Amino acid sequence: MSLRNMISRLSMGALTLAAASALTPSAQAAAPESNDPIKIALFDWTSVNLNAKILGGILEKLGYTVEYPTADYLSSLTTGLTNGDLAVAMEFWDTTAGEAMKASDATGQTERLGALGPKAKEEWWYPEYMKEKCPGLPNWEALKDPKCAEAFSTAETAPNGRYLGGPVTWEGFDDERAAALKLPFTVIHAGTDAAMFAELDSAFQRKAPIMLWVYSPHWAPAKYKGEWVEFPDYTPECYTDPKWGVNLDAKYDCGKPHGEIWKYSWAGMKDKWPVAYKVAKNYTIDTDELNKMSGQIDLEGKTPEDVAAAWIAAHEADWKAWAE
Repeated sequence: MSLRNMISRLSMGALTLAAASALTPSAQAAAPESNDPIKIALFDWTSVNLNAKILGGILEKLGYTVEYPTADYLSSLTTGLTNGDLAVAMEFWDTTAGEAMKASDATGQTERLGALGPKAKEEWWYPEYMKEKCPGLPNWEALKDPKCAEAFSTAETAPNGRYLGGPVTWEGFDDERAAALKLPFTVIHAGTDAAMFAELDSAFQRKAPIMLWVYSPHWAPAKYKGEWVEFPDYTPECYTDPKWGVNLDAKYDCGKPHGEIWKYSWAGMKDKWPVAYKVAKNYTIDTDELNKMSGQIDLEGKTPEDVAAAWIAAHEADWKAWAE
């Protein structure tokens, strides 16, 4: 073979390899830009941890090493995500994390990656069978009636009604809300998300009184027939200005905000792991799918890893496109 032919063949081979590389951008992740583990935060409810395992499973298929440290929901926005101890976290709700997200944005050390997809709603919620005992519902003013409050009472709170709030780490300002609106209710905080919904299930089976924090996306509003209490609409002033609203001497005299669920990353993620960053930024999920999968974990006993693996297998075309 002549030297000219050898050079020609070598050149053609190099061009072929270059073209293949250009056509398969996700191939970059087969040899990750950094071998350091990508740390995806776990919090204390099902859907966020499922989204973490789906994202992590995708990244592992692209060649990355992934770890799942447990973090505090709100403080992670101004601690782990600012210093790189966490690379990404999948759910921060406008309903509860608004102020923490503003503080995180102000550091310049995190990036709001975009909305997850489902819209966030969380509020005081009651089973429909309780409406017979408090017919003014869902109007919040019905809760001011001592007879209505007593219908929601337990031995622990009587004659006050009992409101089962989320874990204290979620904030939500329910203690302040009950006081500002002068509701004769005692706020009790559940220890965990699972304990809160186990109590709902138990009460529902017995038609027992219960008023609690229910949020969506979640499987509970689909499984149990009920309604959210209709408080005065949230505005930012309600949480900052006592002169706003029905109680001129107190903040939080309104309902919780509604809105988006946001993804956040450490600002350095896009430079250290560019393809993983693309996947996290492009990642979205359907509300109905998320509710169904959360129910498979909480109600059917499937593991988050198995449910995540099934989603990844069924949506391969989607997540490969996210990496391009």
